[in-house]
Amino acid sequence: MLNRPNYNPDILSCLANLSSDEVFTPPRLVNNMLDLLPAEIWHDRNATFLDPVCKTGVFLREIAKRLDAGLEKEIPDRQLRINHIFGKQLFGIGITELTALLSRRSVYCSKTANGKYSACETFDDPKGNIRFERTEHTWENGRCAFCGASQQEYDRGEELETHAYQFIHTETPEDIFNMKFDVIIGNPPYQLSDGGSGTGISAKPIYHYFVERAKKLNPRFLSMIIPSRWFAGGKGLDEFREEMLGDDRIRAIMDFQSSKDCFDGVNIAGGVCYFLWERDNPGECMITNYYDGKEDTLTRRLNEYPVFVRDNTAVKIIDSVMSKGDDILTNHNFTRNPFNFVSKERGSSASTATRVKLISSAGVGYVERRTITKNTDVIDKYKVTIGKVVPSNGEVDITPKDGYKVITSLRILEPGEIHTESYLLLSAFDTAQEAQNFAKYITLKLPRFLLKQTLTSMNIAKNNFRFVPYLDYTHEWTDEELYRRYGLTTEQREWVNYCMRHMDLGEETNG
Repeated sequence: MLNRPNYNPDILSCLANLSSDEVFTPPRLVNNMLDLLPAEIWHDRNATFLDPVCKTGVFLREIAKRLDAGLEKEIPDRQLRINHIFGKQLFGIGITELTALLSRRSVYCSKTANGKYSACETFDDPKGNIRFERTEHTWENGRCAFCGASQQEYDRGEELETHAYQFIHTETPEDIFNMKFDVIIGNPPYQLSDGGSGTGISAKPIYHYFVERAKKLNPRFLSMIIPSRWFAGGKGLDEFREEMLGDDRIRAIMDFQSSKDCFDGVNIAGGVCYFLWERDNPGECMITNYYDGKEDTLTRRLNEYPVFVRDNTAVKIIDSVMSKGDDILTNHNFTRNPFNFVSKERGSSASTATRVKLISSAGVGYVERRTITKNTDVIDKYKVTIGKVVPSNGEVDITPKDGYKVITSLRILEPGEIHTESYLLLSAFDTAQEAQNFAKYITLKLPRFLLKQTLTSMNIAKNNFRFVPYLDYTHEWTDEELYRRYGLTTEQREWVNYCMRHMDLGEETNG
């Protein structure tokens, strides 16, 4: 810094974030999002832009810069051009009174739009086109009818922020400015405390409400940066996920596995993404994965598989595997609790001739054979099981680090042995050799890699094996054989090897 006397940093690149839920957007990221819009829009004096969640005004400021350059020929006089852009084209809704003031200062060069130093000469009120109106939650049965916030947590006095964001706490957001918009763009708040122990990934997400409300305004273009956890659904996001994946107007998704690649020093579990939605141009979606300084782009349908596969390289590998036409493991494994013994069941400590061994998380017990009412035909077969919970390093939305294992507690049960619902029964065999070969197969990197692509929670279920081939287990397979069988390229093999940690048969892992 001492060697750069003329260094003049952009103040909006230097602001500390309000929290991990309300993150300031750096100018470089804003411009990357604006680059997704068609170039001709910057030459359109009639195009209108809305940031419904202004924090610093950076979106409107960067849009103003582009319009200032793009409209220079049409409106040569600089002041008239600025007056037109700020007065007719740019609109914002602050998320708090403070951020509204900050946004006006960033955009108009004055915290009051009609102030002495305002860059725009035409405003006759201090708010200009960047507004904030304190909004209250609408309580119904202890929850807000609009955002689901807890009344106990957010029914506050006037001295505190309500976090009842205006854009999503009205049935008619179009009335805020009484107009339609060509572009809606912004970085919404991500979540609210759920009034209990909910923090971080367990807090209540609210970002999807902003996306849904923006779509209802039917702009030509919509772009927002949001957590990527919607890929997996859950926590109130299932309907949003299904709607997004089925919407062929989403034409681009830029997906960052690590949020720190977007926001310095901010760790958002599962990463973040920004997208472009085009009302009048449906089609396939260009998905770009960013990880570890690299990027990979593939144009595809978001709902091409029953589960959303986030990783482009994985999509190519799955396509290669599925094109072979092999049977899949989902057709052979079992639903949860295959023998109808809940996890807390321990059985008797005494072994008798009429009892079979019951494997539970607490150890070994014995139950009467006559009490087993489900899948009795496999009691006396060799059975391969795994734990039903993904180990901590196998979660779907974290980066590889030292490689994933994905499965835990892999074991072979002998004839006369069964288990509680703490475990998942993968398959049953007549011979010990087939069971041994199958168990080794499940420890290979490619089957576990294919399993990982379907995980949307910490639990593994029958349908998570929809991409895992089911082969001939009189043969002992290796990853190299599988790579050759499915025609994986060198790059694809390297990616599987990079993502998946080596695992030995009989290895116990809790992470």
